[in-house]
Amino acid sequence: MALKRFTAQGFRCLADITIEPDPEYTLIYGANASGKTSLLEALAYLGRGKSFRGAPPTNLIQHGQQEFVLFGELEARGRAASIGVRNSRSGLEVRVDGDSSGGTASLAAALPLQVIDPDVHNLVSGGPDDRRRFVDWLAFHVEPDYLALWRQFRRALKQRNAALKAGTGREPLMAWDKEFSRLGERLSAAREKALGVALDTLREHGGALLKADIDFRYTQGWGVDKALREALEEHIERDRVAGTTQVGPHRADVRLIVDERQARRLVSRGQQKLLASAMILAATETVQSVLERPLLLLLDDPAAELDHDSIGRLMERVAGLGCQVIATSLRRNELVFPVPPRVFHVEQGRLQQATSRR
Repeated sequence: MALKRFTAQGFRCLADITIEPDPEYTLIYGANASGKTSLLEALAYLGRGKSFRGAPPTNLIQHGQQEFVLFGELEARGRAASIGVRNSRSGLEVRVDGDSSGGTASLAAALPLQVIDPDVHNLVSGGPDDRRRFVDWLAFHVEPDYLALWRQFRRALKQRNAALKAGTGREPLMAWDKEFSRLGERLSAAREKALGVALDTLREHGGALLKADIDFRYTQGWGVDKALREALEEHIERDRVAGTTQVGPHRADVRLIVDERQARRLVSRGQQKLLASAMILAATETVQSVLERPLLLLLDDPAAELDHDSIGRLMERVAGLGCQVIATSLRRNELVFPVPPRVFHVEQGRLQQATSRR
């Protein structure tokens, strides 16, 4: 569903704002520290219930305010929906069509979105946590009941780690391993299947942006030649010393291959951004195809650290997705869209729709 209208109150440096994005392309431009990224952060928070910049909720509440409130109106194929988030020092409140029982998962289902921001290169150059979250996002939208399976596995992992920290004996500890192994192998299979659904699209976008052969390989977090239960038994003494589980899907990763070399060792910062952006675009396209609806794609200063040809290739791939795009830039004419975008100017946290140019 397209985001038709968005309001934000008490969020970071933003004045109370209302924006009606274009169903295709919206551009928000302004100087550094004007509030562009804060606006995208608020939009992303509406669909995720958390900051893509990693900021805690207390840092998002505007100085002098007790809470922030975000609200969106969605529409697609004649159907309307509403989505809202309120966050204060007493906690997070989520509502989707008036229902507050779904938690942040209901936000992700109502407003699936992806973000390409200046730190997107960490998806390539950083540790495996971001890459696991990338695969989990894919699996959440592609694989039925994935969220329930993920939650069950996280509970089993927490229980096993608690038993390790408590110094539970070997035999009682092994009793936890059966459930942990069963859930872990199912979770790993679901992740690998979801990545497989996106694999051709990942290779296509990566190859087009980097002009190289790209591949992606899921590593499950334990040896490929054995069952998870067997790997746990082999590591049980090491786990007891460490007080935590050393093998399993919580240790999984995605290896990124560029021209048959590991991407982390090969590509420059700009190339890392292009490869990570290719991953985001491919995930967006894959989920759109599965859900049969356009997603929201947020581009925070996509031209940063990219040369003219690279940003041109990136925007060309973005245009081919058919999703709703909201982008920021320093200057009004910095980005090229296939059709004129709806343009807004932001200054000192205040948003104003720009006049059209002929």
